[in-house]
Amino acid sequence: MWDARLARRLIMPLVDTPVTPNHLTTVRLLIGLAGGVALARGGFAWTNIGALLIVLSNFVDHTDGELARVSGKTSRIGHFYDLACDALVTVLLFGGMGYGMTSAQVHNLIGLHVSPFLLGTIAGIAVALIFFLRMRIEDMVGKAGTKQASVGGFETEDVLYLLPIVTLTGGVAPFLVAASIGAPLFAAYVVIDYRRVLRRTRPAQEDSQALVS
Repeated sequence: MWDARLARRLIMPLVDTPVTPNHLTTVRLLIGLAGGVALARGGFAWTNIGALLIVLSNFVDHTDGELARVSGKTSRIGHFYDLACDALVTVLLFGGMGYGMTSAQVHNLIGLHVSPFLLGTIAGIAVALIFFLRMRIEDMVGKAGTKQASVGGFETEDVLYLLPIVTLTGGVAPFLVAASIGAPLFAAYVVIDYRRVLRRTRPAQEDSQALVS
């Protein structure tokens, strides 16, 4: 992926320093928190600042993994910390975006008086569920089981790089509505995938327990 390759070049000076992948994960989290707060402020300027911070946070997210691979500073706790930060920043993205909007913006789009914060919360919870289930799938079948689709050097999650275009063009309301529908639908797909992986791995786990006993 192009952003991962760029991230690897940027972290090379850090390989033989006391900086760890967890430090970079924390930097990513702080930038994402700032982005969520800016989005929650609402208004054109703050929304665009928030979008840029979320994009920066999304890019910095690649640096911790690259540093871990190049330097060998890998850890299971660090991996889970990274996944937890991914989930939290994404939830803050949708929650902050919804909080910063007015109900009139959504009403003008869908003709219903629905709280934008509720839509953001729905999308955020769905995303959190997706991250949790993908983590469980990875535990059962390895990282290959959660590999994202990619086209031209871009992964599914890289759609967040388009967020500033959404905010600059006033497309926050349709983006939020689409996320509140699309995220739960994708979460349902991940639930089905999780159950499929669970059924496939359960016999192997039972055989392993039988051998031990």
